[in-house]
Amino acid sequence: MNCDVSLFWLFCVFFYIGLFTIGGGLVAISLMQQTIVERGLISTEQFYNMIAISESTPGPVGVNMATFLGYEFYGIPGAIITSFAEVLPSLITILIIARFIIKFSNCKSVRTIFNVLRPAGTGMIFVVAVQMFTNVLLNVPEDLNELRTQAGRQDLFNWMSVAFYLLFFFFRKKFKVHPFFIVIAGAVCGMIFY
Repeated sequence: MNCDVSLFWLFCVFFYIGLFTIGGGLVAISLMQQTIVERGLISTEQFYNMIAISESTPGPVGVNMATFLGYEFYGIPGAIITSFAEVLPSLITILIIARFIIKFSNCKSVRTIFNVLRPAGTGMIFVVAVQMFTNVLLNVPEDLNELRTQAGRQDLFNWMSVAFYLLFFFFRKKFKVHPFFIVIAGAVCGMIFY
């Protein structure tokens, strides 16, 4: 794990992520990818493994990711600092809104702002979904020229992941299996087959 970053830098990054995460934890994932993965601090594969673990543990996914990343860099102090930094902007905002709740709830400009923020948050969630889909189910090479070769076309899909996706989707829809059991089955299959 690359530890060229300071605890103060991690605090600032996760405060920024918490400040601009409007629309839920999946939006935070997009911001984390931009600030952590694209700077080369962790690999894309490590990042998506962290998403899988954060999604399957209790609590908000954005805070779980912050805790996990902080722990990876600086252990327990890093986990505490990144988690605190992630929730601090929301805490400040809620305290301000609680102080002026009547003014905010009746303000037309606030309603207008949220009407614009909802689709923006949805778009960011869609981007994360597409990135996860391509990373997990597709074998998209770094050099797209490889797709032109016959071998590249044959290996485009990660067939085992596609098979597990379809199998779990079938069990969820046909037998109404609780998502908890699908997550556990996915973890077991991941340990056995990968």
